[in-house]
Amino acid sequence: MADPAHIRNFAIIAHIDHGKSTLADRLIEHCGGLEKREMTEQVLDSMELERERGITIKAQTVRLDYRAADGQDYVLNLIDTPGHVDFAYEVNRSLAACEGALLVVDASQGVEAQTLANVYQAIDNDLEIVPVLNKIDLASAEPDRVIAQIEDVIGIDAQDALPISAKTGMGIDGVLEALVQRLPAPQGAADAPLKALLVDSWYDPYLGVVVLVRVVEGRVAKGMRIKLMAADTTHLVDEVGIFRPKHTKVAALGPGEIGYLTASIKDVGETQVGDTVTEEKRPTAAALEGFKPSVSVVFCGIFPIDAADFDDLRNSLAKLRLNDASFQFEMESSAALGFGFRCGFLGLLHMEIVQQRLEREFGLELITTAPSVIYRMHMTDGEMMEIHNPADMPDPVKIADIEEPWIRATILVPDEYLGQVLKLCEERRGVQINLTYVGNRAMVDYSLPLNEVVFDFYDRLKSVSRGYASFDYHLDDYRKDDLVKMSILVNGEEVDALSTIVHRSRAEKRGRAMCEQLKDLVPRQLFAIAIQAALGGRVIARETVRALRKDVLAKCYGGDASRKRKLLEKQKAGKKRMRTYGKVEIPQEAFIAALRTGD
Repeated sequence: MADPAHIRNFAIIAHIDHGKSTLADRLIEHCGGLEKREMTEQVLDSMELERERGITIKAQTVRLDYRAADGQDYVLNLIDTPGHVDFAYEVNRSLAACEGALLVVDASQGVEAQTLANVYQAIDNDLEIVPVLNKIDLASAEPDRVIAQIEDVIGIDAQDALPISAKTGMGIDGVLEALVQRLPAPQGAADAPLKALLVDSWYDPYLGVVVLVRVVEGRVAKGMRIKLMAADTTHLVDEVGIFRPKHTKVAALGPGEIGYLTASIKDVGETQVGDTVTEEKRPTAAALEGFKPSVSVVFCGIFPIDAADFDDLRNSLAKLRLNDASFQFEMESSAALGFGFRCGFLGLLHMEIVQQRLEREFGLELITTAPSVIYRMHMTDGEMMEIHNPADMPDPVKIADIEEPWIRATILVPDEYLGQVLKLCEERRGVQINLTYVGNRAMVDYSLPLNEVVFDFYDRLKSVSRGYASFDYHLDDYRKDDLVKMSILVNGEEVDALSTIVHRSRAEKRGRAMCEQLKDLVPRQLFAIAIQAALGGRVIARETVRALRKDVLAKCYGGDASRKRKLLEKQKAGKKRMRTYGKVEIPQEAFIAALRTGD
């Protein structure tokens, strides 16, 4: 066990692409955590999706040994965190296990929306913040301007910010010395009853559930019987270890240390993130505060393409739920798609990542329905219902009013793209709250309905700003508005998987777009198929899939015209009968393509 006075626990926080994972690589390399031949770029981004997209999805931890300039040996516990707004929950968990944070800011781009969001989380957790200016070797770097920006926008002293280049390794010695000198050591007595924070947990096919803990007081060792306080279950510890970043077994973990333990835990639901781990015989007096549970803001249905894969999908979701505590699911059924699950996510990127992980890691073929948010229905009898599947919406006659969630969004954008961004926000029913300038960039505060953001707002924002705008948001409140359920009818039958709740003013535009798309996707039959978008009993848009025509006159050569007319009349009557009784089977590909459309 390490002496708590010589331990430093810190997270690396920053906006997307400001160099968190690259800085982590250099720190690991400098402290000899891995040999040179073992080093790869973004070594902590171990997931295939993380490497492919160049983003961090899961916070990762690594323990480094560092000998300071004064000759003293220190243990550094580094946590590399995600930068994207959808994974803010990972950042929150990581910060709770630390005493300090490295705030990485790109010396050319400056403070961005997610920089603000993450640093405010660190301040809320009372962490010591060390500002670091990365990419100082770029020709476009402006360290003086960025230092002034950090002080103006965030309000922390940045005169002693560390200039570094994580790519070349310049200034890494200064970062390590600053960690040792400026961050506080963890507090806690080794002889006190065990009190440890459950920071993360994931499923290992050989070890069962692996639990990442930050020991606050006491010690945890192999052979000890531990108790999970929230789950109220006891387990015998099989193995205790640390990440260097490879798994390394140790005899025990003491106060201030971050490491993992396994205890033959079979049930994924027992290890709740934020739970307190203590000793069974000598429990701690009070549990740790833990974390606020994550709140899902975007929902969609996930269905297997082959109904036989339903059980595999259920097991895969349960395993993934352990890896990702911020995602929830419950069973649902659809007339069009069969049995599946209604899943809740922190945002659209989170939804996309979970879907891709299910397909890649578990080999499933899936359909996802259109993303939706939670609506509050106030009924005429005074009852309030929460709906996140448009197909469950009650009869409009029984609804007094509908409330939808609104968000508070912060957008930072260069001045020349401001007009386009404001226009986009106005189109999405946004209400401007504030507009200030930070150097040559505008910082806009907008109130926006979440329903308008979940479709393609982020893509459109990047498009109109040529990729220069950054975007962060948090849930604000619920507001009443004129919302309606838009149904899609194919040959007079409602397709529940394509139903959406929209604002009345945008219903016609969205309905027309959906009908036009489905017209090209639904296969032609021997009779004409009407595709309609409807609000209740009123049709607002329609497209017709033309009938395939069999040439019934092929056998007629010459002869009386009445014979031809008779054949055509017979064909016409047959088509009319087919349209009445005919069932239109919409192929799965058509669903997938239709559900992938935004506006």
